[in-house]
Amino acid sequence: MTPEMISEIAKQGIYVTILVLSPILGIALVVGLIISIFQSVTQIQEQTLVFVPKILAVFLGILFLAPWMLNHLLNFTQNIFANLSNYAG
Repeated sequence: MTPEMISEIAKQGIYVTILVLSPILGIALVVGLIISIFQSVTQIQEQTLVFVPKILAVFLGILFLAPWMLNHLLNFTQNIFANLSNYAG
C-alpha cells in the first residue's frame, strides 16, 4: 500500500463524513439561528430554550435523511471492500 493510496482513502473518508454530516449540522444551525432571532425579538434570554428545538430538529433530520446517509456510507464501505485486494497487495 502506497502513501498515495492511504491519502486517497483518507480523502474519500473525510469527503463522505462531511457530505453525510453537513445536512444535520445545517439543520442545527438554522434552528439555532431562528431560536436566537426569536429570543432577541421577545427579549427572552433563557439558555435552555435553544436545546429542545435543536435536538428535535436534528432527530427529525436524521430520521428523514437516514436512508440517504446510509446509502453514502454503504457505497464508501463497498468501495473499500471491493478494492481491498488492491490495498493489501
